[in-house]
Amino acid sequence: MKTQKNKRSTFSGKIGFVLSAAGASVGLGNIWRFPYLAAKYGGGIFLLIYILLALTFGYTMIVAESALGRMTRKSPVGAFKAFGKKAGWLSFGGWINAIIPVLIVPYYSVIGGWVIKYLIEYVKGNGTKLAADGYFSEFISNGASTEICFVIFCLFTLSIIYAGVRNGIERVSKFMMPILVVLSVIIAIYSVTRPGAIEGVKYFLVPNLKNFSWMTVVAAMGQMFYSLSIAMGILITFGSYMKKDSSIEDSTRNVEVFDTAIAIMAGLMIIPAVFAFSGGDPDTLQAGPALMFITIPKVFANMGFGTIVGILFFLLVLFAAVTSSIALTESAVSTFEDEIGWSRRKSTVVIGIIMIALGTLSCLGYGPLAFVKIIGMQFLDFFDFLTNSVMMPIAAMMISIFVSKVVGIDRIEEEIRHGEAAFRRKKIFVVMIKYLCPIFAMIILASSVANAFGWISM
Repeated sequence: MKTQKNKRSTFSGKIGFVLSAAGASVGLGNIWRFPYLAAKYGGGIFLLIYILLALTFGYTMIVAESALGRMTRKSPVGAFKAFGKKAGWLSFGGWINAIIPVLIVPYYSVIGGWVIKYLIEYVKGNGTKLAADGYFSEFISNGASTEICFVIFCLFTLSIIYAGVRNGIERVSKFMMPILVVLSVIIAIYSVTRPGAIEGVKYFLVPNLKNFSWMTVVAAMGQMFYSLSIAMGILITFGSYMKKDSSIEDSTRNVEVFDTAIAIMAGLMIIPAVFAFSGGDPDTLQAGPALMFITIPKVFANMGFGTIVGILFFLLVLFAAVTSSIALTESAVSTFEDEIGWSRRKSTVVIGIIMIALGTLSCLGYGPLAFVKIIGMQFLDFFDFLTNSVMMPIAAMMISIFVSKVVGIDRIEEEIRHGEAAFRRKKIFVVMIKYLCPIFAMIILASSVANAFGWISM
């Protein structure tokens, strides 16, 4: 393995890595996707399976990617290339991990722009307008309005990236993540105390085997996969900024706990409130992407203090979206710095141009460009399918094989022991990375593609 002698930015310590990695993980997937999947696939039993997968599959992939990044002091492409000819065809896995965030952050920023619009409207006291039938579809079909909100979100993200690892990413994460936790607790308490909400709490927290199906496992596996920012290049990049004396296992456990806690809080924010609003109809929760922008405003409009709760909720969602977009953008910028030798300034400008160009397609895909479809999908849906359903499972498979066959378990253990006395969960790691992680990734790939083409229904 080649050694990296160039001076590289680092987090100030373990807390910097944990909050930044947790910020990367805690995003729209936790607050919007997790509740509707939990509602659709069995409530409490989905939650139980999700936690078990996070402690095994999720733990393994976070450790593997973080260790690989710290070991090589490189972003994904360089990390795979560091092992030279030994990597063989698997070195392509570095490029897949590097390309994924470049494709995700543009359309993710479009949704971030939508969140900004809703937050502004709630601040202006227009909560009733947001709850009206047809408001959301009218808004996203307005190309000018969505583009402005999208560009604002992009510029905010890019300004943080430009400031660097410690002054930008770490500082913002240390500020936003505690606030995010406090807001989630406040909204969750408010939600569970609504009349009729207790049935929603029971449905979400109490496992019921009658609600179990194979799709419960597949859906939980997919959600865990995306929620923890696995196979996006982020954890390899952040691992490369990690100090040698920081404990990878402890940091991983903290990220797991943080991410899962926020997902549970999101479930408690949304599921009981919608239960109370709908009179206990779980189907109301299965609105998918429409849940956050159509159903939730209707729920808030029918609750006391709806405007205040709406402001707090969309502020929470905005913070979650920003921390994730920062992580995605940083991974892309780091690749430009490492592989092309560009300065942070030039790398940030170039990724900004890419973000605006690709994001504009997604912005206009529901409006002026609605007539353009790729395999029957609008631009945003297509980019989401390409990255989440195809590229990320492939990347995860390649990381698993690369770590077990090329890097080797012994070298991973050596890297982990830099920050702690022992590799405490080694047995779980070995079984998962060698056998189960590649299989799980294949299941996610096959089921997601089959669902996209209508061969199965998820």
